[in-house]
Amino acid sequence: MREALERFLSELVSQRRASPHTVAAYRRDITRALDRAATKPGGPVRADQWTSALLVAVQRELWRAPAHAPASVARALAAWRSFSKFCVRRGVLAADPSAAVPAPRLPRRLPRTLPAEALGQALDRIASDAAAPRDRALLELAYSSGLRLSELVGLNHGDLDRRAHVVRVRGKGRKERIVPVGDAALEALARYEAATAAAPRSRAADAPLFLGRDGRLAGRTVQRVVRRRLAEVASGLGVTPHALRHSFATHLLDRGADLRAIQELLGHASLATTQIYTHVSRSRLRKAYAQAHPRA
Repeated sequence: MREALERFLSELVSQRRASPHTVAAYRRDITRALDRAATKPGGPVRADQWTSALLVAVQRELWRAPAHAPASVARALAAWRSFSKFCVRRGVLAADPSAAVPAPRLPRRLPRTLPAEALGQALDRIASDAAAPRDRALLELAYSSGLRLSELVGLNHGDLDRRAHVVRVRGKGRKERIVPVGDAALEALARYEAATAAAPRSRAADAPLFLGRDGRLAGRTVQRVVRRRLAEVASGLGVTPHALRHSFATHLLDRGADLRAIQELLGHASLATTQIYTHVSRSRLRKAYAQAHPRA
């Protein structure tokens, strides 16, 4: 089964164009179940050991582990199901044992957004320190174009078309989309490039747009930048780069943007994924009604 796992992961990369993050997560989730079935860690596992009982047992262990959120349990089941179907297609398994494993019920969580006015003020007030030009450009572009963290750090100089006010983004499954870039983000990017003009850094089309100490800027650095620069607007509750993407979508919807247009801008494969933002706006409407109507 471990050889089948390697073939499955290779297919994820070559045919399904899965991201490195997805491949690593699937490897971890499937290996956990294989190790549970093996007589010793890393030992061989026969096909007849990959059973519903095994997967249910591992799922229960995940539920009991405090470090695993419901979403992590759901992701593990998705990995097991995808691997099981692969094994059935390749003749490794006669039937899919994961079909009998119950799916966890996930709590519905509304995406966290930042108030538009407060966010704009926080961006305008970024301190004038050495890292300010880069940090301002990062945050302005993330909010302006609704980019995922991986999309933001993966940008190259050639992806940005300043004349057309657009950026080419490589999203999930390596799917590309063209997203508008606002004036504020373009101005911040121009200041960032001016600040680094004297540095011996490449401006070639395939060179990273955002640079760290050792080359392309790391995602963890962006997370630290977001927490540091937007701590005030987050009211001390902590904020992640994805909150800027949620704010991008919600603020567009609040101002009358079409839901399908927002779907295209975010790169969602399904409109159902985008529709969660309608619940955010409805909750705001209900709150405003309750606060303002004299007989609410």
